[in-house]
Amino acid sequence: MARLDGKTAFITGAANGMGRAQALSFAVSGAKVIVADIADEGATVAVEIGKDARYIAHDVTSEESWLSAIAQTESAFGPIDILVNNAGAFVHAALAEGTVEEFDRVTRVNQLGVLLGMKCAAPSMQKAGGGAIVNIASLAAFRPAPNQAIYSASKWAVRGLSRVAVVELAQLGIRVNSVYPGPVDTRLFALNPTEFKAMLAELTPLKRLAQPDDIARVVRFLASDDAAFVTGAELVVDGGLGCT
Repeated sequence: MARLDGKTAFITGAANGMGRAQALSFAVSGAKVIVADIADEGATVAVEIGKDARYIAHDVTSEESWLSAIAQTESAFGPIDILVNNAGAFVHAALAEGTVEEFDRVTRVNQLGVLLGMKCAAPSMQKAGGGAIVNIASLAAFRPAPNQAIYSASKWAVRGLSRVAVVELAQLGIRVNSVYPGPVDTRLFALNPTEFKAMLAELTPLKRLAQPDDIARVVRFLASDDAAFVTGAELVVDGGLGCT
């Protein structure tokens, strides 16, 4: 298991789903964890982890919120070593039916949130002597699907932001990698009929949906020193769905 001893990790969208799994996995691996989320369920996750975690109420679309959250992190645990831009928003809408309001909401969370995270965390990581950023995108940035134009556009943007950040932040000793999950069995999918989940599982060569821990293990590797010479990687974690 990749170890994160002595590292301070800041994870957005960590109140539930993939973010919660990442927070728990990082803590077990020795990291001090900031559970950052707009949802106050994040406080429960921090309590579950214990003394090496803090919950920070955080809006990823606000630069002011980012600067405040990073200051709180440094006060509690010191400079940030690891940033996981995990927070995301989703909308299911046909190309001709999606609204401007939906586009703005999804783009602000999925694209602006990632940009602000990297921009605001980089100076803290520089204080730490470098670090690792992992941006959570989606298989939608590789494989088109109907009714996902707004969502896919935002995740393609994460690919572009990540690639530029690779070359800009390397001089600061900061690695930047991105992860592209396929369907993950989270609260979002709990709202879907059982038949829909079964259909997706059948379409996936490994014949199941991902569990949040499947994604967390990949993120933990990229955040760890085991990946010390890995930057610019785009890891698709989809059970082979993108190959169908």
